[in-house]
Amino acid sequence: MAPGHARLSIAVGFAAGALLGAFAFEMLPKAAEVASLPIAVGGFAAGFAVLYALDLFVHRGASAGDKAAQRNWVRSVQRRRGQRGDDVTVLAGGTSAEELVEGLTIGISAAADPSLGMIVGLAIVIDNLSEAMSIGDLVHEKGGEHQTRRILGWTSLIGVSLFVSAMAGWFLLRSLPQSTLGLLLAAGAGAMFYLTMTELVPEAESHQFQQSSAIAAATGLLVIFTLSRLQA
Repeated sequence: MAPGHARLSIAVGFAAGALLGAFAFEMLPKAAEVASLPIAVGGFAAGFAVLYALDLFVHRGASAGDKAAQRNWVRSVQRRRGQRGDDVTVLAGGTSAEELVEGLTIGISAAADPSLGMIVGLAIVIDNLSEAMSIGDLVHEKGGEHQTRRILGWTSLIGVSLFVSAMAGWFLLRSLPQSTLGLLLAAGAGAMFYLTMTELVPEAESHQFQQSSAIAAATGLLVIFTLSRLQA
């Protein structure tokens, strides 16, 4: 395995573990605390469903794993309906849209509890670093004269999306009732859980060496767990 692939596996795996820790130890417990358990569960399901719908939209309504029995059917559907740009555009454009969700989640988390906002923000920053590496790796594989320009362009859009949506979440939503903030917080957790399980975990595992992705994910989860206990 190339050294760059090993680094990508570790970075993405660590990000996946950090996000899973943020959901499990901070976001969902806080949502249930400020709202209620049914609202937290319902909000999580709603956020998951929204990202699932976005995923289907990006992939023209059909998606399957490389070894799925339905893979050939999915490919025929996508060819018939046409792709929404090349692989780089689909990945980076989808990531930018996801940053809007993540940014709002940071703002909502900070509105619910400043210490929660710090932990969630840290987990998302780690995630963004790994996503930038993934985009750069894909652009490098595709080749071309404007690799650097495309990487800088897409990562800049991702950064702007995150910053703007985080500020919007803080300034526009902080005056909402606590029960509503709890609902939105749980929805953000559900949306980001979907991203973690469908994108980060498979990406990390596909580049792993000696289960480097699993080790990195466990490390990321323990870091967030430790921070959450120190904040308690």
